[in-house]
Amino acid sequence: MKTPLLAFNSKGIYCEAANVYIDAWKPVDKVIISHGHADHSRWGHQKYITHHDNVPIVEHRLGEVNIEGKAYGESFIINNVKFSLHPAGHIIGSAQVRVEHKGEVWVFSGDYKDEADGVCSPFEPVPCHTFITECTFGLPTFKWKPQAKVFEEINQWWKQNQAEGRTSVLFGYSLGKAQRLLKHLNPEIGKIYTHGAIENMTEVLRNLIDFPPTQLITRETTKTELNGNLVIAPPSAHGSTWIKKMTPYVTASASGWMTFRGARRRRAIDKGFVLSDHCDWNGIINSIKATGCEKVICTHGYTDIFAKYLRELGYDARTEKTQYESPLAPKGGI
Repeated sequence: MKTPLLAFNSKGIYCEAANVYIDAWKPVDKVIISHGHADHSRWGHQKYITHHDNVPIVEHRLGEVNIEGKAYGESFIINNVKFSLHPAGHIIGSAQVRVEHKGEVWVFSGDYKDEADGVCSPFEPVPCHTFITECTFGLPTFKWKPQAKVFEEINQWWKQNQAEGRTSVLFGYSLGKAQRLLKHLNPEIGKIYTHGAIENMTEVLRNLIDFPPTQLITRETTKTELNGNLVIAPPSAHGSTWIKKMTPYVTASASGWMTFRGARRRRAIDKGFVLSDHCDWNGIINSIKATGCEKVICTHGYTDIFAKYLRELGYDARTEKTQYESPLAPKGGI
């Protein structure tokens, strides 16, 4: 039986022909990293290869590592296997990994979204024979509004809270979602304050993206200063003693999981904005079609449901398990 170009094993996604892993979840000698989120970029590998813009992110999160940056579309050869990175549109520095060997082409999507967000390089379909796709929001119920509409709603929410004399606290992951929010908030409404985790990551990325000014919340920051303004914080800050100095405040979460009202109630969030850094149902399907692939491997998410639907469309589709974060037990920020 022919060995597949990419295979899933106990350490990650392995290319035997090149002796290299992609987004390995256990320590390996050499790994290609799709993006900087902790479930895809882990500590302990001997050599990291990733997109140039992801290098400072990985170094900020993992410390001093042996890392090499590549440009989008730049080909590099490992043991006669040709690799290249292509925009995934997920977060800054995110990439799909194209693998070519003996006329066969596979693409590992990593995490991706097909809507240009004005922050990271937009997703580009890469022609291939086999496409490895995430299925984070692989149910028909997930259907996103255009980004411009969502940010119109967020800015209006902030204005209303300001008029009522309350601070607006908006939750989003420190890498990716926070910068997307920051880029599209209207600074003319008021000042934008940040939690330390958000501020530190944003500072790493300021030389790549033109963000509006922010103010770090410190011990000296007063309730009066915050009143009427907006605070961006990671989901982990909700319910902490840190948030008490915001009183009176209103909370909101920007996440694809806000599609479900129950998700907002479980997190005791006042308002939910449906904004995800992943594709919705139609986005995944359209992205797969755009590759022209024949085979699809579905990972992390609603894999069984999505693979079954793809088989009905005529694809040779199957599932594989990974150690990436499961959408069935979300942390509240994607």
